Amino acid sequence: MTDIAEFEAETAPETMKRGRVVQGIMWALLIAAVLIAPALLYPVFAMQLLCFALFAVAFNLLIGFTGLLSFGHAAFFGGAAYIAGHVLKVWGFPPILGILTGTLFAAALGWLVGLLAIRRQGIYFAMITLALAQIVYFFALQMPFTGGEDGLQGIPRGYLLGMIDLSQPLNMYYFVAAVFLIGFAVIYRVVHSPFGQVLQAIRENEPRALSLGYNVDRFKLLAFVLSAGLAGLAGSTKALVFQFASLTDAHWQMSGEVILMTLLGGMGTIFGPVVGAVIVVALQHMLSGIGSWVQVVIGGTFIACVLLFRRGIVGEIARMLKVGGWL
Repeated sequence: MTDIAEFEAETAPETMKRGRVVQGIMWALLIAAVLIAPALLYPVFAMQLLCFALFAVAFNLLIGFTGLLSFGHAAFFGGAAYIAGHVLKVWGFPPILGILTGTLFAAALGWLVGLLAIRRQGIYFAMITLALAQIVYFFALQMPFTGGEDGLQGIPRGYLLGMIDLSQPLNMYYFVAAVFLIGFAVIYRVVHSPFGQVLQAIRENEPRALSLGYNVDRFKLLAFVLSAGLAGLAGSTKALVFQFASLTDAHWQMSGEVILMTLLGGMGTIFGPVVGAVIVVALQHMLSGIGSWVQVVIGGTFIACVLLFRRGIVGEIARMLKVGGWL
């Protein structure tokens, strides 16, 4: 009875109206923050925030809305960075085509990994993704074009549409901002589509979704490919921003960081991963002077947030405002 009452409360007209208002405010704040960030932050740091925010949002589609925990998303992020960097540097691709190439590579890799991983559930699914990601990391370390431990350096930014010089920080920033907003809008649309509703039904009760006639494995695979592709979009963009792709991008620790970002901001929320990514990257940047102790600080922050905000920061805000899943 409690669950029914909560559902009715969340779907009441007043709650829906309040949810739309709060969601509109969040959209306005997000767009405003993206537009004014270069005036408040160093442009390269602001671009780093946007790249990791997109990575976290892509990962959240899988864990937050489909219920699949992947320990190997760094493979798509880092793999796309290497592929995009290679085609930009060696093949002379223009920026947009280079990023799209990295994104398509990540989506194809996601399809291959997903075919193998979705055959299992729970911790077995997570371990398969981690094992396959470690294979990608090994290739990144051994393949000649990746530069090994030195990484792939000197990736050119080039000219956008043959006219806009992306070596200029502001030009590059607004290009990255456009990529982020497009990726975020895609995630938003997917979550609020019938496809997204089926994914959430699978997350809540997979046997019931199966009994209703849905091809659960097919939906999981599509979600995995979409999440991998958008993670690759983030990785490709990051490689263009820093003109560098390194083993760190494909390391298992990167997968752990994106999980931390998602849980910290609010798993299963739209805006939560963005908030979590901003907090984690900002802490890493501000505390870089203390060396490895930064991980202790981030870990302590995570523990505090888990104890105080069990649904994540944005999840708890949504609960207090009684707007359900609108955030």
